[in-house]
Amino acid sequence: MNPIVKLFFCLSALALMAAPALRAQREKLPAEDLEFVEKNWPEAKKTTTGIRYIILREGQGDMPKPGDRISVLYVGRLLNGTVFDQNQDRENPFTFRIRREMVIEGWDQVLQLMKRGEKRLVIIPPELAYGTRGQPPKIPRRATLVFEIELLDFKKD
Repeated sequence: MNPIVKLFFCLSALALMAAPALRAQREKLPAEDLEFVEKNWPEAKKTTTGIRYIILREGQGDMPKPGDRISVLYVGRLLNGTVFDQNQDRENPFTFRIRREMVIEGWDQVLQLMKRGEKRLVIIPPELAYGTRGQPPKIPRRATLVFEIELLDFKKD
């Protein structure tokens, strides 16, 4: 066989073997997480930074801006369904200022895309959550996180 043809076949085989890993890197999720997400939430839309989301209930009006005080209800889960944190208390919602390094980067990004009253299922890749360090003991290293977030209200402070 011609050496150039052999080289072509070898390079083609390498490209095929590397394709799933390259796709996962491009998608911002670990390969096994990407497969799980696509199987369980195929309708999820994706932001340019790799956050996936499904609008569960439409909101109305404006979207919050950096510095606004946000009030939300949420449930945070690992991909296996384990709840690691939540606040579902409408009388005492979780409140913070957006873009003030008070929450994970994925939250800051996705909440600026939501309207008052909107509820979303949000899938956040590790690098926009707790990355390689995790948040032991509840959140392992390199964990993809799944949240149901309801934006109750926001206002300028």
